[in-house]
Amino acid sequence: MLHGAVKGASIRVGRRDGPSSDGAMNEQSERVPLRAIFRVFFLIGATSFGGGLTAWIHRQTVLQRKWLTNEQFLSGLALGQVLPGANVTNLAVYIGQLLRGGLGALIAVCAVIAAPFFLCIGFAFIYDDATRIPGFHAAMDGIAAAAVGMVLRLGYVGAVHGCRGLAPALVALGVFFAIGVMHWSLLPVIAIAAPLSVALAWPRGGANA
Repeated sequence: MLHGAVKGASIRVGRRDGPSSDGAMNEQSERVPLRAIFRVFFLIGATSFGGGLTAWIHRQTVLQRKWLTNEQFLSGLALGQVLPGANVTNLAVYIGQLLRGGLGALIAVCAVIAAPFFLCIGFAFIYDDATRIPGFHAAMDGIAAAAVGMVLRLGYVGAVHGCRGLAPALVALGVFFAIGVMHWSLLPVIAIAAPLSVALAWPRGGANA
């Protein structure tokens, strides 16, 4: 299911950006070594304290290394949020699959969880002592604030690229209000908003095909 969705996202982005852009992106993706995928996702998992993993992945894969376009990344982010499982692992599978197929997906998801897995086990032994260090909680709050800033920036990028028009903006605001303000259950909100959003975006996609 995820493999088919990744292929669909790649084709859709290629249609939007034009043949030359799609070809350049595919050539660049094929040149990404597996060791580079492992190194990037391992460092992301090891250094993303306080949350904000998704924003850090965006920074590394889109802004710095140009492995993906914003449209490709946002397609994967949306897919990872609606599928079961952790958003970050779903996104790692999507990016790895897009760059180097099934092996790339396996390497990306293993790399992004490897460092946190061992760090959490190790930190569990010293957590009680660490909490007694003066300034420990303040430092954690500062790290979390930085992560929130990165997430807000990613939200801005998503709004700019995903809300091109009044109708998509209204859908986004409606979902934000329903989940963020009213605290309604995610599944019924997505069940209503997703088909509506697809229906509103369909003419635009068909026009650019």
